[in-house]
Amino acid sequence: MAKGNEFREGLEELAFHYEKILSLLGEDPSREGLEKTPMRVAKAMQVLTRGYTQDPHKVLTDALFEEKYNQMVIVKDIDFFSMCEHHMLPFYGKAHVAYIPNGKITGLSKVARVIDIFSHRLQVQERLTEQIKDCIQDTLCPLGVMVVLEAKHMCMQMRGVEKQNAITTTSSFSGAFNQAKTREEFMTLLHGKNI
Repeated sequence: MAKGNEFREGLEELAFHYEKILSLLGEDPSREGLEKTPMRVAKAMQVLTRGYTQDPHKVLTDALFEEKYNQMVIVKDIDFFSMCEHHMLPFYGKAHVAYIPNGKITGLSKVARVIDIFSHRLQVQERLTEQIKDCIQDTLCPLGVMVVLEAKHMCMQMRGVEKQNAITTTSSFSGAFNQAKTREEFMTLLHGKNI
């Protein structure tokens, strides 16, 4: 996505509106530094919202393998970037995902791709956490899934309360992770402590 002519329909209209926004902000969209800004912003927004055109379930099933392994699989410290739907400002951080296979596993990079797809939509962190968990649960049918997101929100850092170091943590879990002992094992492994 976003290489060559791979932008979505509506790009020109987006650029037109961004030109109007620049004017409404008190800028001159025809000045040298801003001449190409409306199209640049339109392209950037299509890249930042490319997740609307991608199917996260297909990503998982494209690399689905039968395997008898039934212990916890953890993919942690996955960088993600998203856009807050309330102010359309970025939030970003780390995602940590665990699942317990039930006869099927997926390629490890596919877990990161699922996060990428859902994060490239206008989001709130709480929904993003749930969507990642639900997609993995519904597609792989594992014994359980747990997702933890840790993020900084530019809407808190640049505006409003302007708290630079605040980190928001959300979690969602299903199946075997409803047991406190299983959640504790995940958190222990997540933080690199011996169990």
